[in-house]
Amino acid sequence: MTLGLCMIVKDEEEVLGRCLESVRGVFDEINIVDTGSRDNTKRIASRYTDRIFDFAWNYDFAAARNDSFSHATTDYIMWLDADDVLPESSRTALIHLKNSPDFGDTDAYFLRYDAAFDGNGNPTLYFFRERILRRACRFLWKGAVHEAMEVHGRIRRENIPIEHRKGPKKEHGRNLKIFAKLFADGTMPDERQKFYFARELMDNGLYDAACSAFLYFLQGNGWREDKICACRDLAACHRLCGRRNAQFAALLQSFDYDAPRPEICCDLGDLFMQEKNYTQAIFWYRLALNKGGRETTAGFCLPDCRGYIPYMCMCVCYDRLGDYKRASACNEAAGKLKPQDANYLYNKRYFERRLKG
Repeated sequence: MTLGLCMIVKDEEEVLGRCLESVRGVFDEINIVDTGSRDNTKRIASRYTDRIFDFAWNYDFAAARNDSFSHATTDYIMWLDADDVLPESSRTALIHLKNSPDFGDTDAYFLRYDAAFDGNGNPTLYFFRERILRRACRFLWKGAVHEAMEVHGRIRRENIPIEHRKGPKKEHGRNLKIFAKLFADGTMPDERQKFYFARELMDNGLYDAACSAFLYFLQGNGWREDKICACRDLAACHRLCGRRNAQFAALLQSFDYDAPRPEICCDLGDLFMQEKNYTQAIFWYRLALNKGGRETTAGFCLPDCRGYIPYMCMCVCYDRLGDYKRASACNEAAGKLKPQDANYLYNKRYFERRLKG
């Protein structure tokens, strides 16, 4: 079975070489579709492949992705963005997967996407995405922005991380402009697009408009994981606008869709800690620990909310309550998860002095 890479790029000279260098020796072919670069992107791409194609940009990422897939000739297609990187361990794992005897038995592989990192390079946000697709299935990308595929058949999830290492910021408000064009053309957003439109409003500081958009999305039939995330985002918008009760209600609304998630519990703990209600905050941080463990959902996962964050926050709460032994114990529990963390080491020295006295 053969495996090819398909990418869409535009003005990616600062990151494209890093991406393609990280995947050397993995793919049987590399197809790069350029949507109008004015820098050295195509010249850099030519160092790694001669399969470089042009696509007239039409404000539709799904159309560009589908065009890139149309050039593939391999049995399976994998996609990456220019600011993605394949770590060496993942590179080895991907080659092993490709050469495994059962590789051809699956229609779609979901791989882990590490999207944010702490100071020591540990992922602080990850989720799984459709990443390797059987070409014969002819899956199509949908959505002009925040595009995705609806896959079916035999699906597997592999814990092979791909790192999203963001490069220079793109055009400010680009995605909102795409949404505006869609709405002006009379295109009605599907449930996923409603969710991501609300997130774009939030990311651009339009918090009141984002609140309205999130509420509109939550009234529909969107994916459960998106609804839980929308509750967190809605709460964050209310917090930034100083609406404490609405923030609290939005977080509690997430319980309508599933049992409390560690991320939601940490947000509730943060709310009460900011109000100096440390006992109430500790309750929610402990619940975050109880709800932790192995993540089994397909939504956004903040792994620190399952251990490090609640332990560190309980450390602060117990310290404020004058219970220094419990505070120190929570700090040590956080240190077992991140032994080189600067906050843990600072607290450790602090409690050594405090408990000695």
